[in-house]
Amino acid sequence: MATQHDDRPDFTPYPGPSGGWGSVKSLADIIPREKNPVETGKELLRQNKHDGFACVSCAWAKPHPPHPAEFCENGAKATAWEITSQRVTPDFFRAHTLTALREWSDYRLEEAGRLTHPMRYDRATDKYVTATWDEAFAAIGAKLKGYDPRQVVFYASGRASLETSYLYQLMARMYGNQNLPDSSNMCHESTSVGLKAAIGVPVGTTRLDDFDTTDCILHFGQNVATNSPRMLHQLRSVRKRDVPIIVFNPLKERGLERFTDPQNPIEMATGKETQIATQYLQVKAGGDLAAMMGMAKWLIEHDRVDAAFIAEHTHDYDAFAAKARATGWDEIERESGLARAEIERAAETYAGAKAAMAIYGMGLTQHVKGVDNVRMLVNLLLLRGNIGKPGAGPCPVRGHSNVQGQRTVGITEKTELAPVDKLKERYGFEPPTQKGLDTVEACGGVIDGTVKAFVSLGGNFVRAAPETRLLEEGWAGLDLSVQIATKLNRSHLIPAAGETWLLPCLGRIERDLQAAGAQMVTVEDSTSVIHPSVGKVDPASPYLLSEPAIVAGIAKATLPPNPAVPWDEWVGDYALVRDEIAAVFPHFFARFNERLKEPGGFWKGNKAANREWDTPTGKAEFVIPDVLNATGFADAGGRFRLLTVRSNDQFNTTVYGYSDRFRGINGTRQVVLMNRADMDALGVTQGQKVTLAGDADDNMDRRVAGLMAVAYDVPPGCVVGYYPECNPLIALAHHAEESHVPAAKSVPVRIVAGG
Repeated sequence: MATQHDDRPDFTPYPGPSGGWGSVKSLADIIPREKNPVETGKELLRQNKHDGFACVSCAWAKPHPPHPAEFCENGAKATAWEITSQRVTPDFFRAHTLTALREWSDYRLEEAGRLTHPMRYDRATDKYVTATWDEAFAAIGAKLKGYDPRQVVFYASGRASLETSYLYQLMARMYGNQNLPDSSNMCHESTSVGLKAAIGVPVGTTRLDDFDTTDCILHFGQNVATNSPRMLHQLRSVRKRDVPIIVFNPLKERGLERFTDPQNPIEMATGKETQIATQYLQVKAGGDLAAMMGMAKWLIEHDRVDAAFIAEHTHDYDAFAAKARATGWDEIERESGLARAEIERAAETYAGAKAAMAIYGMGLTQHVKGVDNVRMLVNLLLLRGNIGKPGAGPCPVRGHSNVQGQRTVGITEKTELAPVDKLKERYGFEPPTQKGLDTVEACGGVIDGTVKAFVSLGGNFVRAAPETRLLEEGWAGLDLSVQIATKLNRSHLIPAAGETWLLPCLGRIERDLQAAGAQMVTVEDSTSVIHPSVGKVDPASPYLLSEPAIVAGIAKATLPPNPAVPWDEWVGDYALVRDEIAAVFPHFFARFNERLKEPGGFWKGNKAANREWDTPTGKAEFVIPDVLNATGFADAGGRFRLLTVRSNDQFNTTVYGYSDRFRGINGTRQVVLMNRADMDALGVTQGQKVTLAGDADDNMDRRVAGLMAVAYDVPPGCVVGYYPECNPLIALAHHAEESHVPAAKSVPVRIVAGG
């Protein structure tokens, strides 16, 4: 495996399946590299277990009873990455200016190791220098007291626990704003908006048990082998029952094609593989709306709908059915990039199932019409009564390990989703009711200067967000930047014009000792199950504080004392925080501490799963899309649809190495994958360096140069590049219309010869 950039990259196709010996070899590379193999091996046996810790990588569900090794390749990488023995000490910062560190790659920055001391940026030397926690909290509090609350952003990356998240949102609202953007705004906000409008809940309705009873799976825009590999165990079990899995995805992703279970000795010894997709439709980027409309059209015209369910539980079916009948196959084929026969075959398979699940990821949500994508998926499920019964329902696959849970306990910019009345009653303050800034709006505020201070609870915001060049320029004009983190990343290297603080925290896998003893935290997975998590590894440094302690430290230094808000007591015993959560969210968290004893966690409940529709009409809502192209722009000569993807060797902005094994790309991330016919038409040769130029209608110059063109099996008119390297091409205004999710899966670009 290549672990660093190579001037001689290799583009040899990978012949193996997902899982198998390839995963084993990948782990054999990273675990020794992090120089803590014994501890890592011990912790992997505790990973995703009820008495262990919740994986710090993805949010996929945790089965009970668990597998003997309940971790995947990427989850193991995340564990090794977090408990590495390598350290970024004050000596490191004495040796490196921020100007010099900005020349380092993302991989090299995080590979340097765990942060060990609170640090303050010193402009005179262009270096971070050590500070005490008291100095940090006092300085940050003094700064925050001087702003109009509307000028401050409190960002959360999606990995913080329920306990930390609850304290964080309470601090922000007591401060006076709801500027609480989080990583949901960048990925599944289209789900939160779309599902809420359609079925009355902002999350999926399925649970792990549904994989045991489903008769069909529709799988849209989600790369399971890279983003949630443990789900392959459920997909494999489904296929062992001969259940069809129909995949809609622009790229042929290996995990959706075939899988060898690394935990099955016979499969490992014989090389036996399980075919995952029974039908694989390479839809154009942004073409899922058309494909789903084609399926709906077939179902309606062939009278294969559940009329009784539709009559009892849905609203506006007749208008949707009329639209489906009136939509022509020429338009469906053109916009989807698929043949009518392929779509009809998928529809007929779906119609033959008594219960069907719909799994999806950001391939649906990160488009200008991302909310319409989600709602059209709900339309498909409603046509066959596939919500609120075993083996059926929408299954959005969340990314960060607690991003769904953060929303559950109040990390939201929207007043209607926050328990402001209960917060007022319990803590005796007047919570803000003005809508706060989401991620796109926060970026706009940084760029135009209306945001003065940015507090980041984890994450790598500058690197993860769109409009990179302008965002970096605006970031340098902030008056205050506070970064709570475990490792160094690019967002830490752009100092604010005023003060910049780097505050190192404990990781979830580390022992968290407080006044009441060793502490447990909790997270919520993609299926709305709440899990305990206990860290046991020795902290990377004696100078680290827990995330709750850091949030409380900032709050105490900033806010006036409130006898109803005992920050120190809460930090001393997280069970008390859980009591607060239970009091404010009793419908989800009644008897919170007691229910954590349930093996496998507890389900927080879901009205739509019981066919209770919390919508204005009291029924599930059909939606009628106004267009079938989800990209938000028209095709034009020379214009391509760029979709950004992760490699097999990364999680979000964290790059573990330079091997995208499944795609056969090793030694570099500076590539653009192209259809061979498109390359020939442009006169572009394999390995030739080209520039991607943004083709938005705002006349802004956005470019990413030095990309090697690689022929790949992608739909004509589409190109593929890595996230976050291609984020500079995404205009801030290019986002989902209702949810403001950056439309990173369909970005208008042109190919310019020369790198």
